[in-house]
Amino acid sequence: MATSKPVAAGYAFDWTELAFASKKPLKDLHAVFLAAPRALSTRRFTQIVKEYLPKANLVVGIAKEPHVLGLEDCLQFTMLDAGPVQPIIDKVNASGSKHKIYTLHYNQRDAAYIYEKIPFKQVLLVNGSWYHGFHHRPEYYTLVNAGVPFTKISPFTSEQEAKEYAADVRFAPIPTGGLFGETEMMSLAKQAAGHSYDYAGAQTGGAVARKKGDKYELIGTSHNRIVPYETYAMHFGSEREKHFSPVNDLNYYDTIHYEVAFMVDAVKNKLDLAGTTMFETVLSCPHCARMLAATDIAEIIYREDHSDGYAVKMLEAAGKTVRRLVL
Repeated sequence: MATSKPVAAGYAFDWTELAFASKKPLKDLHAVFLAAPRALSTRRFTQIVKEYLPKANLVVGIAKEPHVLGLEDCLQFTMLDAGPVQPIIDKVNASGSKHKIYTLHYNQRDAAYIYEKIPFKQVLLVNGSWYHGFHHRPEYYTLVNAGVPFTKISPFTSEQEAKEYAADVRFAPIPTGGLFGETEMMSLAKQAAGHSYDYAGAQTGGAVARKKGDKYELIGTSHNRIVPYETYAMHFGSEREKHFSPVNDLNYYDTIHYEVAFMVDAVKNKLDLAGTTMFETVLSCPHCARMLAATDIAEIIYREDHSDGYAVKMLEAAGKTVRRLVL
């Protein structure tokens, strides 16, 4: 009779091996699972260990991808690297602690399958470690159907750390001027969208320019902006998720859309928008379309549709030129 090979090297598991072997070693831990989180400071990781390790063994998920799926190459959505926290894990496991810390390396797409197969005592979900509202994701339904309790927690030790994190992120700079073609303008709008912290909604962005011959002179860019500050929803939890808000519901939302964000900046900076063009990664929602209809922006060029083209009809009725740019 064949025997299953060990799947844990010391305190480390790898789901690639465990998925096709006995899962008993992991099941027998009766552990609290820190689902593969976005980047955490060592101070925050230590806080989590101190709070949950006295209750049970702790399994720390380590994603095999460097970023949250769907938010690739976004500096604000990097995943936890085991390196900085490994000394903390080793110190705990070398101590006389009743409970130990284990790691589970896995691909993020396997999360729902892990929840289905392993009866964790509790699952800890760090805000900002997934894309789109958690209640719309398969992992949510798997946890609910399995009856596994889960808790959403902040990636930060305090509100001050949350604000400092946002201030310290250094995105690749977007040009502050210059002449660009239509395709380049749309690329700038997409680059701006990548600056959004809106993990529970969508990353969208815009770029506004003034036409100069067959080129456009960039005026500014914007993105879906979390208010009152970018890491607010990560620290306190998304209002959208707290209220199980439908995808297009804006009543429970921590975000102002990129159109609103740009208009706020335009007012602050006293920008003249007469005759300008807004490039949009996604066509404006009905609320923003009505706002843009009352502005001096003359042209809207978008890439992806929204709300069955409501904005097209609204903006054209207001005398704007609207067209889709197919790349």
